[in-house]
Amino acid sequence: MFETAEIGHKLSKERYKREEPKLRQALLEAQYQLLEKGKFPVLLIVSGVEGAGKGETVNLFNEWMDPRHLRAFAFGKPGPADKGRPVMWRYWQALPPKGKIGIFFGSWYTDAIVDRTRGKTGKAAFGRELDRIRRLERMLSAEGVLVVKLWFHITKPQMKKRLKKLGSSKLTAWRATANEWKYYKDYDKFRDISEDAVRETSTGAAPWHVIEGYDPQYRSLTAGRILLSAMKHRLEGEMPTLPSPAPPATPPLDGHNILKSLDYAAKLTRPQYDKKLDALQAELAYAMRSKAMRDRGVCAVFEGMDAAGKGSTIRRITRALDARYYRVIPVAAPTEEERAQPYLWRFWRNVPQPGHTTIFDRSWYGRVLVERVEGFATQFAWMRAYQEINEFEAEMAESGILVVKFWMAVTPEEQLKRFKQRKEIAYKRYKITAEDWRNRKQWPKYEQAVCDMIERTSTDMAPWNLIAANDKLHARVEVLERLVQAIKRA
Repeated sequence: MFETAEIGHKLSKERYKREEPKLRQALLEAQYQLLEKGKFPVLLIVSGVEGAGKGETVNLFNEWMDPRHLRAFAFGKPGPADKGRPVMWRYWQALPPKGKIGIFFGSWYTDAIVDRTRGKTGKAAFGRELDRIRRLERMLSAEGVLVVKLWFHITKPQMKKRLKKLGSSKLTAWRATANEWKYYKDYDKFRDISEDAVRETSTGAAPWHVIEGYDPQYRSLTAGRILLSAMKHRLEGEMPTLPSPAPPATPPLDGHNILKSLDYAAKLTRPQYDKKLDALQAELAYAMRSKAMRDRGVCAVFEGMDAAGKGSTIRRITRALDARYYRVIPVAAPTEEERAQPYLWRFWRNVPQPGHTTIFDRSWYGRVLVERVEGFATQFAWMRAYQEINEFEAEMAESGILVVKFWMAVTPEEQLKRFKQRKEIAYKRYKITAEDWRNRKQWPKYEQAVCDMIERTSTDMAPWNLIAANDKLHARVEVLERLVQAIKRA
């Protein structure tokens, strides 16, 4: 695969001087068109052999284009803030919004390839990392992100020559350290493993472009033309054609479903509730402060029909937690900033760090619930969301985060009763809106969406806890019991 970048590509300085101004102007125009339209972001992945001109190319793009709308990120080894969080967490924080260009210099490929080269991971683990990368790039592409991947390559003799030249000058010696010479020593193995990675992750949606990097004139113009071509193709054409989704699940013929099988008659008396609540809150407080949970985050997700008691249940949980180490994230319609990013971006931002708890009052499941029912998301978007959500939760679970999900279920009759109470009691009126009444009219559609959600996203790593919530006292206690059990099992 790298043979095409080992044949001595070269351009004269005269030709470079003729063509560079035109390319630079075209890139700048494409960048402003991208900004003006604001339809999609560009993510440029820069990887390759040490000494092949990656840094020079990133600097050049910063010179050629408007740096106000382009941001480069150089990723080294994960730092303290990344500890205990999913592998991809730090990259999600740096994704460019629509209309902007982001450059990842040292990306999700670097650690995977280097660790495999130096024997820190085996073949199976390396394969899993490549799978993780393919899933992420597939999702980003489906969300409209233009992913452009440049791999800069030079031969081993060229690498040696370049490192010697860099080391001979005081101005550039910092770029030819012992670490770079270690890459030279590992060149053959690095080349083979990199070739595997490039082959396995070069897809139709996010293909690799291999560039011979020894000649600076050839390297610079080639990289610029590839980026320009990709941007112009997207700007002048349509968004990528999306495949037709499979049909949604068919409702059961007998009308029975998992929500209807819950015991909505379950109740607790006030004395029973008070006794159990105190005991469970104490147990939760103790469990959260245990040694086992110091290095683990907790992500608690609450979903349910309107007026199912999510908020009051969350308050009973937080009373047992240290206010310094938890956050409650109420999820509403996305902001302008959030709409400029892939759907899951706003949730990735709030992944808990070790020893902390994040409680979502509604969550990423909005895509397969309200957005599905109300038509805010296309069928293709919400159908593929099941897999993307499962992958997101698996990423959290694999990093040590405990994901606990609750569906607070009430009957239509109980919901109506609570709506009327909210209308009649002055301090509860803010809780009831015209939208709540409108959503109620779509109960059958929401019920089917919930059943599909449970069927497709209740996994071993993040199962759904279905709570019959007609009686608020019973529901609060059952949620606390299941949360404590989940923490003890973790």
